[in-house]
Amino acid sequence: MIFTSFTYLYFLVIVLVLYWVIRNKFYQNVLIFVTSYIFYGWVHPWFLTLIAASTVLDYYSARFMKKYPDKKKWFLYMSLAGNLGMLCFFKYFNFFAENIQSVFALMGFQLSPFTLKIFLPVGLSFYTFQTLSYTINVYRGTLEPRKNFIDIAAFVSFFPVLVAGPIERASNLLPQFEKERKFALSFINIAIPLLLRGYLKKLVIADNVSIFVDKVYMLQNPSTFLLIAATLAFAVQIYTDFSAYTDIARGSAILFGFRLMENFKSPYSAISPSDFWRRWHISFSTWIRDYLYIPLGGSKVKTTLGFFLVCVATMGISGLWHGASWHFVIWGIYHGLLVFAYHKLGMGGKWQPKGVIKRFIAWFIMFTFTIFGWMLFRTPNMEWLFEALKPQPYQIEMSVAAFQIIALTAFFSFPLFLIKLMDKYAPKNQYVHAIVYGFIFTLILIFFQDAGQDFIYFQF
Repeated sequence: MIFTSFTYLYFLVIVLVLYWVIRNKFYQNVLIFVTSYIFYGWVHPWFLTLIAASTVLDYYSARFMKKYPDKKKWFLYMSLAGNLGMLCFFKYFNFFAENIQSVFALMGFQLSPFTLKIFLPVGLSFYTFQTLSYTINVYRGTLEPRKNFIDIAAFVSFFPVLVAGPIERASNLLPQFEKERKFALSFINIAIPLLLRGYLKKLVIADNVSIFVDKVYMLQNPSTFLLIAATLAFAVQIYTDFSAYTDIARGSAILFGFRLMENFKSPYSAISPSDFWRRWHISFSTWIRDYLYIPLGGSKVKTTLGFFLVCVATMGISGLWHGASWHFVIWGIYHGLLVFAYHKLGMGGKWQPKGVIKRFIAWFIMFTFTIFGWMLFRTPNMEWLFEALKPQPYQIEMSVAAFQIIALTAFFSFPLFLIKLMDKYAPKNQYVHAIVYGFIFTLILIFFQDAGQDFIYFQF
C-alpha cells in the first residue's frame, strides 16, 4: 500500500528533488506526467491503458469542439460515452448482468449466468469525473480547449489526487499547470502539518478503529446496541480514513506549488442534509450538484413530484458511484429523501435554526440520520441489516463489547480533539504547534505498520 507507507514519502521526496532542480515549467509537467504514470501503473501496468485512453479522448474531444462548433454536442457525447462506458464496464458490468438475470428469473425465464472476472482499476471513478469536468466546461464555453497535450495529461494523472481525489475541476487545477512555479519555504510550513495530520488520521485512528468495526459487521447477528456502537466507530473511521487521503494529497500538491480544494469541513457538525453535503466530500458533492443536480432542474423544478424525482435520481446515482451494490444505491436514495424532506419543510439550502437549543436539536437529529445512513453504507447487504435491527434477547456480552468499542473509539480519536483545540485557541502559537505535532509524529511512529490497510475509497 504505497500511499500510506513510508515508500510513498521516499517516492515523493525523489520526485520533488528532480522537480525543483528542473525548474522549467514544461519539463516539470513532463516529470509529473511520467512519474504519475509510474506511480499508477507500478502494480498493474494495464491501468495505464485506461487513463491514457481517457486523456487522449478528452484532449481531442475538446479540440474538435473548438474546431467544429456546430458539431460540438457530438464530441461531448463522444467524451461522455467513452469515459462513462469504461467506468460502467469495469465497475458495473457484473452488477447489471446479475440483476438482469434476477429480473428474468422472477418472470419465469432462466438465463445462463454471464459475468466476467473484472478487476476494478483503482481511482477510475475519480479521474473519470475529473477529466469530464474539462470537456463539459469546454462544451459550455466556460473553458478554452488546450493545445498542450502534456498539460492535459499531467492534469488528469497528477498522482497526489489520482487514486481518491479530491476531484479537481479543470478550471482550478489546469491553469496551475500552465503557469511558472517557484519554490518557497512556505510550501514546507503548510505541507508538513497536512501530511502529519493525514498520517495520524489514517495510521493511528482509522486503521485501529476499523479492526472492531469489521469484527461487528462480520458477525452473523449482532445486537442493535452493538451495531450502533460499531456504526459510530465507522463514522469516525470513514471520516478519518477519507480526510486523511485528502490531507496527504493536499500536502503533497503544495510541495509542488499546487493548491487543491478543501474536501471536508467538519461534516458531523451539519444541521441539515444540504449542510452535510456542503461539508462532506465537497469535491464530489459539488461535481454532482453542478453537472447533474442543476442540469436536471435542481430546486427550481416547479412540481413537487419533479423535485422529488430529481433528488432521488441525483443521490441514487451518487450512491451507485460509490459501489456496484444495492445498499450503496439505497444509501444514496436515503440521502435524496432527506434532502427532499428538509427542503419541503423549509429547512433546505442554507437554513439556520435560531438559538443554541434549536441548533443542538437540529444537529442531533441530522447526526442520527447520518449514522443510520452509515449503517446502510457499511452493511454487507440489506438482509443482514434487517436481521440485525430486529429486537433480540438482551446479551450482556454484546453490551459490554459495545461500551468497549465506544471507549476505544474515543481513545483513538483523542488527537483529533487536541488538533481542534490547537486550531481554535492557538492557531499561530509555534510552541504549541511544535508540541502537538511532535506528539502526533510519535503516535505515527508507534502505530505505523508498513502492511497497513488500503484507504476505504480505493474501492470506489
